[in-house]
Order: sequence, then structure tokens, then C-alpha cells
Amino acid sequence: MKGTKTISVKHIRAIALVVLAVILFSVAILLFRDWEKKQGLFPEQSGVVDDELIYNGEEYVLKKDVETFLLIGLDTFSGAENDSGYNNDKLADFLLLLVLDNKASTVSAVQINRDTMVEINRLGVAGDKIGTVNRQIAFAHTYGNGNEVSCRNTADSVSSLLNNVKINHYASVTMDAVSEFNDLLGGISLEVLDDFSGIDDSLKQGETVTLTGKQALTYVRTRYGLEDSSNTRRMERQRQYLNALYDKTKTVSEDDTKFLANAVSGLSKHTVSNCTVHQLQTLLEKVTAYDTLDIHTPEGELIKGDEYMEFHPDQKALEGLAVELFYTKKQ
Repeated sequence: MKGTKTISVKHIRAIALVVLAVILFSVAILLFRDWEKKQGLFPEQSGVVDDELIYNGEEYVLKKDVETFLLIGLDTFSGAENDSGYNNDKLADFLLLLVLDNKASTVSAVQINRDTMVEINRLGVAGDKIGTVNRQIAFAHTYGNGNEVSCRNTADSVSSLLNNVKINHYASVTMDAVSEFNDLLGGISLEVLDDFSGIDDSLKQGETVTLTGKQALTYVRTRYGLEDSSNTRRMERQRQYLNALYDKTKTVSEDDTKFLANAVSGLSKHTVSNCTVHQLQTLLEKVTAYDTLDIHTPEGELIKGDEYMEFHPDQKALEGLAVELFYTKKQ
């Protein structure tokens, strides 16, 4: 027919390819937007915390005014390259959960062995959980973008260990923070527990020293090259250091009311947290003002696995610890 144009098969295919490209691009944009939204979400915890439970034949109820803060020490320095995907190489080398009972004005802590075997969330490219893997809890941080997502994934693993209690706050810090905070306090004095010969000859076993920044990091981080290279022994030195650090922080902050605010602000460049600088300052003020209780270390068995050391926690002991920290007897 006159005035009618015939569209060739070649043209039809070209148009189809353009339409397909537009559709794929639109889907990619939607997925990316969904991924961005998920960055602000805390992954669903592995279970729901029990408001009431029976332990050793007695009824317990969940305390109403308990606040938790997870401190994650990373085995990296600030400035290390971040991975924008969902795998990174930043291990959570140190895990300390602070438990603040705001009603009783007390603070306790749980030091978690980085070798603890636990179910860890595996994350897909959109930030959603696609399964779990049983590994050392230190690896929980490697599933994620190396920042907030990794912190939330680590917090989720810690929660699952302790009856699925909610982790209210978290902060990861790089190794730089140890040295800097140590020196802001003017050094930390303690008795050297191990022989650091050949690693740092200024750290002589049995002598009392005031640790400077680099020494402090060596003292709390070193394992290999020592007579006892286990993480269990290193955790003992870390608890010793933490107790001395706490005492010094409390003394310094009482003398200088602006110390905590300045310290938190100064260390923010080494920190990833779901708290603002002001919120972190408030938490630290509570910690230094409240009565301090024990640093708990969960019981369990340390064995040599196929690839690395494995700490298998005693589930009954973990249940007892969760009851002690987060529950009270029903009246």
C-alpha cells in the first residue's frame, strides 16, 4: 500500500534490544535503591528474645531497662581500603559487650573469644541474608561492606550467643584507636604478664611499666612469638589492660569534665558506629559513673580445627550468663 513502510526483522530486533536494555537498567536502579535502603537496617536477629523463661526450675522475666553496647576491635589500621561489595578482609579480633543496667546503675561486660564458633549470616549483593555459615565469630565482620553492615552482622552473631538479646549500640574501632586513647590518658601502668623478648624488649615480664601508644598495641594485640600464643592468653592481658584503662579513664574524666567529649570526637576518624558522637559520649559517661561488675568470659572448649583454632562455648553456661545479665526473678 502506498505510504506504508515495512519494518524489517533487523529493525525489530534492534528495537527489542533497546527495550530490553531499558528494562534491565530500570531493574538495576530499583535493586540498587533497595540495596541502599537496606544499609540502614539491622539484619533480623536469629530469633526472638524470650520475655519470660524458666531456668533451674525458677521463673525469670526480662529486665526492662538494660542497654547493650558492642565494642568491635578490628585487625586493621585506619585508611585501609574499604570493599564496597559484600566481602572484606577486616576480622573482628576483639569483642566486648557492655551491659548497662540503667535501673541498678551498674555495668558488666562480656569478653567474647574471637575463635568462638557460631552461625554467621551470609549476605547477598543486595544486603539481604542468603544463608548462614558456621565459622569463628571474628569472620562475621567480613560478611558485609567493612563498615556499618559488617558491624550489624557481627552484632547479630553476638546476639545469637546470648539468648538473642538486642544489641542496642555498636562501635568498631581500628588499631590506631588503642594507641591514641592510651596516650590521651598519659599511658597505662601495669605489670607485664608475658615475655616479649625479641618483640618489644622494653616489655620485661614481671616488671611494672607505663605503656605508651605503640607498646599498648603490642601488649594487647601480640600472640605469635610468645611462649603461649593462644588467644585465651591474649584475652587475659586484654582484661588486665581494660581494668587499668577503666580506672585511669575514670580518674582523668573526673578531673577533666571535657575529656570524654574530646576523646570521642578525636577518635571518631577511627570509628564506625550507629551512635552519634554525643550518644557515644553519654554511654561512656554512664560506664564511668556506674558501679562496675565483672568482665565475664564464656566457658567452653578450645580445639584445633581443620583450618584454625575453634572455641566451642558451653551452651548451658551461656544460658546461665544470659539469665544473670538480662533477667530477674519473677515476683
